[in-house]
Amino acid sequence: MELAKLTTEQRNETSMTLDQMSTMEILNVINEEDKKVAMAVETVLSKVNDAIEHIYSALQQGGRLFYVGAGTSGRLGVVDASECPPTFMTSLDTVQTVMAGGTGAFFKAVEGSEDEESQGINDIKARNITNKDVVVGITASGRTPYPIGALKHAGKVGAYTVSLSCNDHSLISQFADTEIEVVVGAEVLTGSTRMKAATAHKMILNMITTTTMVKLGKVYENLMVDVHASNQKLMERARRIIMEITDCDYNEADQTLALTHNQVKPAIVMIKGGVSYQKAEEAIKMSNGYVRDAIAHALNSNV
Repeated sequence: MELAKLTTEQRNETSMTLDQMSTMEILNVINEEDKKVAMAVETVLSKVNDAIEHIYSALQQGGRLFYVGAGTSGRLGVVDASECPPTFMTSLDTVQTVMAGGTGAFFKAVEGSEDEESQGINDIKARNITNKDVVVGITASGRTPYPIGALKHAGKVGAYTVSLSCNDHSLISQFADTEIEVVVGAEVLTGSTRMKAATAHKMILNMITTTTMVKLGKVYENLMVDVHASNQKLMERARRIIMEITDCDYNEADQTLALTHNQVKPAIVMIKGGVSYQKAEEAIKMSNGYVRDAIAHALNSNV
């Protein structure tokens, strides 16, 4: 009965005849409902801001960010966390996902894995959470025991806790320092929270990591200057970033990138600041990784 009262479990009046609609009619209904997601996210931006400020502070001090979820919620965490090392050259430990049922549950549902708070507690304990870390519990319903257990334990050890749900007054919100309740309304397919609810959560997770990494100096203008150039596509992106920022040609970008062991930041500082690789590295270190400040420092060192 408690589940039936949740917004995410209500029937959507616009899709009551879904089984009788044409393909285009179904697509139009889904599209119209999806348009509501961004507006719902807009209403919780102040809460997202609060979460990001704490995450930024934690990562600055050597802490880690953990996403905890089951099913679709856990998969969303995996997708967001897995993009951080190639995009921002973070370590594999910096942003992690703890998923009910383990990593295998990403590919195949592990039924019942979300139903025990104790499992959420044990799995987050295994990551040796400390008061330096931030733990984000993700659950569309707001009542999934697994992330609730994880937040309870995280709170006890002094970690900062964030809840991400899609219902007002969610149970998980009671165990969070910052609660984000993004209410997107009833799903087109009743109870299928892989749709609007998941889209809202994906948008917010993107905001959390991208904004945090910008604040940590991993972006110059709107370019990913900490990209991990680990394959041909990313090597080409690295060269284009260097060319865009420094106005150098392809050959200079390629040659400078080779001198920096495929690191974009020092390559930029070398060209813009007119300094050696060693001097560029020193400037970046003195500027705490912020490229704009490192360039200024390199230029001043030449005066």
